[in-house]
Amino acid sequence: MITLLDRTDRMARLAGIEVRVPFCDYRVMEYAWNIPWEMKAYKGREKGLLRKAFEGYLPEEIVHRKKSPYPKTHNPNYLEKVKQGLKQIIDNKENKITSLLNEKYIREILETDGKAFTRPWFGQLMTGPQLMAYLIQVELWLQEYKPEIIL
Repeated sequence: MITLLDRTDRMARLAGIEVRVPFCDYRVMEYAWNIPWEMKAYKGREKGLLRKAFEGYLPEEIVHRKKSPYPKTHNPNYLEKVKQGLKQIIDNKENKITSLLNEKYIREILETDGKAFTRPWFGQLMTGPQLMAYLIQVELWLQEYKPEIIL
């Protein structure tokens, strides 16, 4: 998100225009965080609740158009690096994350470059790499803080 906001700001300044990002207001974020997923994905669509809220205010072709992600590029080596990092963690029998998550599924995510994970995530163009990086961060957090988790 920080990268996207920075890029938006730089492009707007270059073009000499003022840009607003209303959905990044912390109050909107705090409110939306607590909305149950079933409501957010109203009628099984990404941004379903938002779409429903704007019916009658925006043209139908805008409200119901296919989501178009913000253009994003990444270094092709990034996927390989996060795959290697997550594979090292999963191959290490001392890892903490497989006591919480399905190891077989994590390996499937690795083998498919993340394509086995089909739920909405932070960025549609980099779902696999972002998920793998997130799982690495969770493992590092578990190692650092050693929470007692009773299953």
